[in-house]
Amino acid sequence: MTSFLWRVCPAFVLLLIPSIVAAQESSLLEGWHEVWVFRFLVNVLGYSTIIIPGYFLISYFKRTNYLETGSGICFPIIKTCVFGSEAKTGLLDDAPIAPRNEQDSGSSVRQVVKLVFCAAGLQVSYLTWGVLQERVMTRSYGAMTPEDEGEKFKDSQFLVFMNRILALTVSGLWCILFKQPRHGAPMYKYSFASLSNIMSSWCQYEALKYISFPTQVLAKASKVIPVMLMGKIVSHKSYEYWEYFTAVLISVGVSMFLLSSTPSKHPSTVTTFSGVVILIGYIVFDSFTSNWQDNLFKYKMSSVQMMFGVNLFSCLFTVGSLLEQGAFFDSVAFMSRHSEFAFHAVLLSVCSACGQLFIFYTISQFGAAVFTIIMTLRQAIAILLSCFLYGHAVTLVGGFGVAVVFLALFLRVYARNRMKTGRRLAQPVGQKV
Repeated sequence: MTSFLWRVCPAFVLLLIPSIVAAQESSLLEGWHEVWVFRFLVNVLGYSTIIIPGYFLISYFKRTNYLETGSGICFPIIKTCVFGSEAKTGLLDDAPIAPRNEQDSGSSVRQVVKLVFCAAGLQVSYLTWGVLQERVMTRSYGAMTPEDEGEKFKDSQFLVFMNRILALTVSGLWCILFKQPRHGAPMYKYSFASLSNIMSSWCQYEALKYISFPTQVLAKASKVIPVMLMGKIVSHKSYEYWEYFTAVLISVGVSMFLLSSTPSKHPSTVTTFSGVVILIGYIVFDSFTSNWQDNLFKYKMSSVQMMFGVNLFSCLFTVGSLLEQGAFFDSVAFMSRHSEFAFHAVLLSVCSACGQLFIFYTISQFGAAVFTIIMTLRQAIAILLSCFLYGHAVTLVGGFGVAVVFLALFLRVYARNRMKTGRRLAQPVGQKV
């Protein structure tokens, strides 16, 4: 009997080895999937399966001089995507904007109503968006009792896709319903801003797993510091004394807030090294997006056309990556299991799309200075709202640091507006502005 067992047991163990190894591999893969660097690299790999073939196709069409030799049904599509009209106009929008004053724009009451409408639209859109963003990324769904942990949604890329698909729909309808300038930019050039835009949005969502929402808002408000440093080092730009002063105030205020912050009762909201790295990634990608879009505006296009082009490629990149990972149907299954999450995801996308339209309208009616003041107020209210709804503890020193940051931001807006007014008054009366 003993000899029989000695013969059977090794064979039985050998039969179990494949299943044991498979289980270990599955556990290891699941563990790696929890690491944000791994998820980031997998997303980039998914985007590369679209970017690399596209690069070779574009290179082929340009190398073979397809614009002169091509013909057939696909010619107009290839011409639009690869070549465009290749004519830069230097205009930032579809038409010059008339001076904004009360005589041209209507009565004072009408202007006040417009301003209240714009401010309310921006505040409601982005405050709701901020609250929902934190709710989706830091809280669980499906918990029936306080002891039940529920299920957390983890795929930031799916939320980016949801936002972009609705923004694409809204901007597409806008372009159809309202007359737009003739489009001239090659479509593929939107892909650069699109890729950096979805990466910055992914970092924005992903960072909330490692830092608190107030910390994220303050970090976004202090983007001026790395922008000034890069401008000084790379472009040798010179800045006014008030720009240095406000940058120092911002850095002091952010430092006071971060150093005085106390750990939250939710482990996911504790500021960590990973959160700081992801925020730096957000700032880098977001800075590239704005600079590339400035370059694209050299072509004659409207802001809504820019919105459509960027979101078109964003949808292509994200849905391709999600399908390759198998995460798309997992996220849809999560939505079907949790109707509350489905409502939050859709409302999040609606707020994001409406917010972009309010941005364009506000800047066209009142200018960038008024828009900046409204959005700065929104950031301050967002921090207070987050602390109230989600119980983030802010000490007296931390609160003072927040006040210093927003004081510095308002000083920047005021000083820049004064400087622009001074330059206009210094111009000769007969000079055409």
